[in-house]
Amino acid sequence: MDIGVGQKAQRSMTVTQDTVRGYTELRGDYNPLHFDIEFTSKTRFERLMAQGGITTGLLHALGAMEMPGPGTVFTSQNWSFPKPVYIGDTIHAEATVKSVHRRLPMADLSFRVVNQDEEEVLTGEATVYQATPST
Repeated sequence: MDIGVGQKAQRSMTVTQDTVRGYTELRGDYNPLHFDIEFTSKTRFERLMAQGGITTGLLHALGAMEMPGPGTVFTSQNWSFPKPVYIGDTIHAEATVKSVHRRLPMADLSFRVVNQDEEEVLTGEATVYQATPST
């Protein structure tokens, strides 16, 4: 595993109605908070929001494509969602390496995701494993 403690990586995306619809088709999450404006307007959220899996999916893409990189899988994760992600938000994720295991291709990462207003929408940590092809 070619990463070191303190190393960082970032990835961003804008959440659209198409993003939410695509996630729903994959996962079957038809919660009215994501589709029913009338329902959502009567809740504390007031407007349509994205599924939490879209935000965590950004973190999975960051790990698999940016750091540690291809072959990476999450073996454990712990997330907190202090604020929702609304349709139309642009979210920015950052991962920081907390520790690298000596004998295994594994690392512990911390994560922070903010929206375009710099409000935290996710914080957490995960352990990742980086698989490499056999020769």
